[in-house]
Amino acid sequence: MSKLTIALDIMGGDHGPPVILSASLRAVQQHPHTDFIFCGRRAVIEPQLAQLSSEQRQRVRIEHCDDVVEMDDKPASALRNKQDSSMRRIVELVAEGKADACVSAGNTGALLALAYYRLKTLQGVDRPALVSFMPTAGHHKVLLLDLGANVNCTSDTLFQYAVMGSVLAEEMMGKSNPRVALLNVGEEDIKGNALVKMAHQQLKQTPALNYIGYVEGDDIFTDYADVVVTDGFTGNVALKSSEGLAKLVVNEVKRLSAASLWTRAMARIALPLLKSIYNRVNPDQYNGASLIGLRGIVVKSHGNASADAFYYAIVQAMQEAQLRVPEKIKSKIETVLLEQL
Repeated sequence: MSKLTIALDIMGGDHGPPVILSASLRAVQQHPHTDFIFCGRRAVIEPQLAQLSSEQRQRVRIEHCDDVVEMDDKPASALRNKQDSSMRRIVELVAEGKADACVSAGNTGALLALAYYRLKTLQGVDRPALVSFMPTAGHHKVLLLDLGANVNCTSDTLFQYAVMGSVLAEEMMGKSNPRVALLNVGEEDIKGNALVKMAHQQLKQTPALNYIGYVEGDDIFTDYADVVVTDGFTGNVALKSSEGLAKLVVNEVKRLSAASLWTRAMARIALPLLKSIYNRVNPDQYNGASLIGLRGIVVKSHGNASADAFYYAIVQAMQEAQLRVPEKIKSKIETVLLEQL
C-alpha cells in the first residue's frame, strides 16, 4: 500500500474547527501510513496537535490560511476574494500534486466552484457530479448521483454520470458489471420527460454499461440497482428526504420507547435490534459525497457533520486515492467514447 497525503479543510462546516479537528486527529491516529495537511489558522490548529504522539505529529503539516469561506459566501465571491482560504488551499494542494485527495465540510457551492476552476474536468466529462452511498435492503449499498452539483442537466450529462457511477461502484463497492439505472416517475418507456428519455436511449445503446432501465424513487433502497442516476435537483431532494426520514424513525423510536415503564422495558429488550437498525440507516456513515469527474479527488462532507461523520468522509477520500478513481473513470470514459465513434 503506497503512502497517501490527504489535505483537510479545518475551518469549514457549521460547527467549525472543534468538530473537524476531532475527526482529523482520529484519522491521524488510526491511519499510520497516511500523511495529513491541516489547512486553516495555525493558532487554532497548533494547540490541538498536543494530543498526538511525536510519531503522529511528524505526519501532520500545517498550512496556515488567513481566510475562511463562510457557509453563506457566494461561490463567485469565494473564488475571487478569498485567495488564501483553507478551502482553496486544499484544492490547490491536489492540483499541484502535493496531496492525493482533499476533504471539506464547508460551503458546497464554493467548493464546487474552486474544484472546477483549479482541477478541471476529465476529457469527455462536461460537468462533475456529487455522488454518495446510500443503504439498501440486504446490507448492500447504492450510489446515487448527482446530489446537487448540477440542478440543470443535459442527456449527455446524465449519460456521463452513468459511466462515472459505474466505475465508482466497481472500484469502491467491488461490484463486477454494476447495475445502472435512471431515476424516473415510472418504469415504462413512455414515462418521464424528454431529457430522461434521451438519456435512456443513449444508455440502452452502450454495451460497456450494464444498464437496466428506469427505477422509481422507492426502488433506490431495494437493492434493485447499484447506481441510480438523476439530475442534481432531484438527487438532492431524494437525499435530504431519505436523511430526514431516517432521523424521524430514530427520534420516534426514542420517543415511544420512553413513553411508559412498559415501553422502556420493551425497548431495553429490543436494544440490540434497535442499535443494528440505527447503524444501518445512520446518515453519518454515508456522509462523504465525492465530486467525481475532476482531475483529482475532492470529498464533500455535510456542513453539519459530527466528528464521526467527518471521519468517514476522510476515510472515503483515502480509499478513492488508493484506488486511483479519477484514472479509472478517465479510462472508462475514453473506452465508451471510442465505442460511440
